[in-house]
Amino acid sequence: MIKPHSNRAWLLLLPALLILGFVAALPLVAVFNYSFHDIFTLDTALWVGPQWYLEIIRDPSFWASLGRSALFSAIVLSIQVPLGIWIALLMLRIGRWAVPVVMMLALPLVVPWNMIAGMWLTLIDPQVGLLGKAIAAAGIGFDYKFTALHTWILIVAADTWHWLGLVVILSYASLSAIPASYRQAAAIDGASRLAVFRHIELPRIAGALSIVLLLRFVDSFMIYTEAFTINAGGPQGATTFISLELGEDIRSFTYGRAAARAMLDFLIVLSVAWAFIRIRAGRDTSPETTR
Repeated sequence: MIKPHSNRAWLLLLPALLILGFVAALPLVAVFNYSFHDIFTLDTALWVGPQWYLEIIRDPSFWASLGRSALFSAIVLSIQVPLGIWIALLMLRIGRWAVPVVMMLALPLVVPWNMIAGMWLTLIDPQVGLLGKAIAAAGIGFDYKFTALHTWILIVAADTWHWLGLVVILSYASLSAIPASYRQAAAIDGASRLAVFRHIELPRIAGALSIVLLLRFVDSFMIYTEAFTINAGGPQGATTFISLELGEDIRSFTYGRAAARAMLDFLIVLSVAWAFIRIRAGRDTSPETTR
């Protein structure tokens, strides 16, 4: 006899949904409303319709900053994900010593965002920083203030140091859960190391990598603190990402334009996340993965 199914357990989610609605849904609705107004004070707001949206979309600087943000996310993901997987694979070989390595890699994750840029600026200072002294001793010119490539290298390095541990930890956890019999069977069949990674390890960590890719894309696409603190979007706007343009609107008290820009940024991130989830769902239901 089949027991009746009850959905009363969903009631346990009500407190979380109420909190989420208060801290996320209501502010989103308020920002959406402000994006159609020219706001002078909270009591004085002039309806302007889609004017702010049209101005932003027609502004070439918006598309330039969008391209820089997309490029930064692509660079960060192409470095951190392969490097994190490689480190996780190395950790499997060192056995019990992997625990202290995981703890060391997790330390940057608990460092506040507003300290990351300051730490790296001190590190590359040729007067007091170890890395800065090493670069100077090697005779390498590194001028992040006036050389765009050097500024990009510094921001990417700081972001990688901060978030690489997340990729390593999730990848290592997934790799550690693979039964040893899988690798033993592959060894008996004479499978190469590349074949083991492609057909055994990579499919097993695909779920964790999906989470990593989505989280790191959203965070890197909206990077602000590091880019602003290191060079405030310079030199000559080379690191002016879409988040920095949003900050400029807020600092200039153009709140209606800032609200419209925030909604556009939100829609871009939401669209990419939706497309990613749809692609991932399509792969999970494909014949190759369901056999």
